[in-house]
Amino acid sequence: MKFKVACLQMNIAFGNPTVNYQSVESFIHEACQAQDPPDIIVLPEMWTTGYDLTNLNHLADKNGQLTIDFLKKIALKYQVHIVGGSVATQANEKMFNTMIVIDKEGNHVQNYSKLHLFKLMDEHLHLASGADKGMFTIDDETCAGVICYDIRFPEWIRGHVLEGAKAVFVVAEWPTPRLDHWRALLIARAIENQCYIIACNCVGSDPNNEFAGHSIIIDPWGKVLAEGGDEKEIIQAEIDLAEVDKIRDIIPVFSDRRPEYY
Repeated sequence: MKFKVACLQMNIAFGNPTVNYQSVESFIHEACQAQDPPDIIVLPEMWTTGYDLTNLNHLADKNGQLTIDFLKKIALKYQVHIVGGSVATQANEKMFNTMIVIDKEGNHVQNYSKLHLFKLMDEHLHLASGADKGMFTIDDETCAGVICYDIRFPEWIRGHVLEGAKAVFVVAEWPTPRLDHWRALLIARAIENQCYIIACNCVGSDPNNEFAGHSIIIDPWGKVLAEGGDEKEIIQAEIDLAEVDKIRDIIPVFSDRRPEYY
């Protein structure tokens, strides 16, 4: 199946959910009113609050419900699937960094809370780690979602692919000093897993970080189909999930695995 996928590379207003909800609604409207509108929209990590971690007690979305309702309304309005980046959520007195996926019929498809917390940005001091995989389906196609630091753990990505994911959606607030790592890791994850990688980053800065942008869509050969720069923009490409099986037949990495030795 083919999908037109758009990454909304936004500048997140630090600690200001009201502004960010308005920005996302406007950005999605822009994307969906284009001459060639997307089937799937992807948002970046922590897009409602940015990394205002010390204020999450009053900024986090309880059970993600406000964001779920917001994205449901937009998905139905534009008949578009939304991989809703991730947002700060509160559940059982704990804070999580949670990806929310909504399909074009307005169904809440998946929550995935970030497994690997990034100590360099103090996530471990303010957030709890999730415990579940980010598997979900879009129009009966198996996909997966991961969050930022997760891409440094190839076994985590491989686990999703072994469960059938042909497209892996990555949402991030990836800083500029490690831009080279961002590109290299994502291209490697696409090649080694023979899958599409759709990665949405943010731009701009907060009090402690400058963010790299360069949202990127990569095919199962590792070819870059679309890539952003370092400014706010929409990047878009068409992915064809039938290509995944073709490429895996040419170089049969998965049938040649020897997991009994790993």
